Amino acid sequence: MTFRTFIFPVMVAASVILFSCKDKKEAYTVAQEVTATGNQERAAQNYQNYCSGCHGEKMDMFVDRQWKHGSELKDLVFGIKTGYSNDGMPAFAATFTDKEIEELAQYILAGIKNVEQYYFDDSVESNIFESEKLTVRIDTVATGIAVPWGIAFLPDNELLVTNRGGQLYRVKNRKNTEVSGVPEVVAEGQGGLLDVILHPDYANNHRIYFSYSKGKKENGRKLATTAVMTAILEGNSLKQQKIIFEANPYAPTRHHYGSRLVFDDKGYLFISVGERGNENGNPQTLGDNQLGKIHRIKDDGSIPADNPFKNDNGKPTSLYCYGNRNPQSLAINPSTGELWETEHGPRGGDEINIITPGTNYGWPLVSYGINYNGEVITDKTEALGIQDPLHYWIPSIAPSGMAFVTSDVYKPWKGALLVGSLRFKYLNLCYLDGTKVTHEEKLLKNIGRVRDVRQGPDGYIYVAVEDTDTSVLRLVPVQ
Repeated sequence: MTFRTFIFPVMVAASVILFSCKDKKEAYTVAQEVTATGNQERAAQNYQNYCSGCHGEKMDMFVDRQWKHGSELKDLVFGIKTGYSNDGMPAFAATFTDKEIEELAQYILAGIKNVEQYYFDDSVESNIFESEKLTVRIDTVATGIAVPWGIAFLPDNELLVTNRGGQLYRVKNRKNTEVSGVPEVVAEGQGGLLDVILHPDYANNHRIYFSYSKGKKENGRKLATTAVMTAILEGNSLKQQKIIFEANPYAPTRHHYGSRLVFDDKGYLFISVGERGNENGNPQTLGDNQLGKIHRIKDDGSIPADNPFKNDNGKPTSLYCYGNRNPQSLAINPSTGELWETEHGPRGGDEINIITPGTNYGWPLVSYGINYNGEVITDKTEALGIQDPLHYWIPSIAPSGMAFVTSDVYKPWKGALLVGSLRFKYLNLCYLDGTKVTHEEKLLKNIGRVRDVRQGPDGYIYVAVEDTDTSVLRLVPVQ
């Protein structure tokens, strides 16, 4: 097990964000500008000693915010020097020299520019998109689905696509045919009909699985949870529906359901469940609490005997790991068989993790992010017994959907990892060396909120995009 480590960010070029070639040049220019103002090691150290307690250990997550008093150099210098007593910001005129204040302001300004690189100026004016190594054309596969949360591939070039509002569609030749027999869902907030996958032996049993937000009333309150149902797909109808998993406890909130599903090569079904917004009560609580965790069950809902956690009677539970915030991607690495996951951090600190049994992933005891209101959740990015992510993003990109590229259709990308970004509306390409992300590219800039990405049995990559005219896209390399 590795542990979270922290290195003082001396300049933006050493930031945790990995840049494309163009971004590296921009970051290097920013770093040169910062270095020219003075001793940036001192600025980084001053930030850690005087600023991080209130604003978070990583400067990058502090700058991912709205700037009430302005974010230009003069504004930052003024704020550091004179403070804003009504906002709880002390004055540092007696603490730092004018030179040190300007160094610190430049250091923070560099972080602001780092965050701003994600606000793309590009507008989508063509169905052709260029990357460093490959140009692709966008083909429309499905339209008219408002929030296509999950996609799965049926035989004969058909897709199954969920709409978060509660509809399941069979899609062929851009025609959507609604499937009946879907259960009632709590289509509120982030809830609704969510992921969908096929049984590994679908060709013989026609069995599918889908996750959704299931509701109930208790003492006059409407509660909800993450549930998984399996059913037989017969034509355009679901038959023999059976709920095989319900995450307890139910909660009144309408967010952080998690809800990704994936089968491994042994036929076990993994289910991600978010902590439903209760970070203090759920992700670090074991026993009967199933929120903020990833679960492993058999295809019929029964529990594998070698699952790592047992109940009070010594029987195995579905729990596989814990300390998760809101995992919205699960994928099996085809090279190693490992289960990979992406997880929504708060403001900053989205993660890629390799999921192993019995492991604590730390939320909210450690985090690379701060809260949405700017408050620090924890001052720790490492702790004994907590697994370090193999990669994280500051600012948060809001990752959803993940796929390993194994197809020869995309030879320059083969072996890389694709992750959708909800927040910044693009597709993130991670080049890998083993478990290390060595380089990233931002693909399909401003395409829309990317909810899911999958590699189909035809070798092509399919992308589900929210609230656009084109709900599911296929990437076709341009020769």
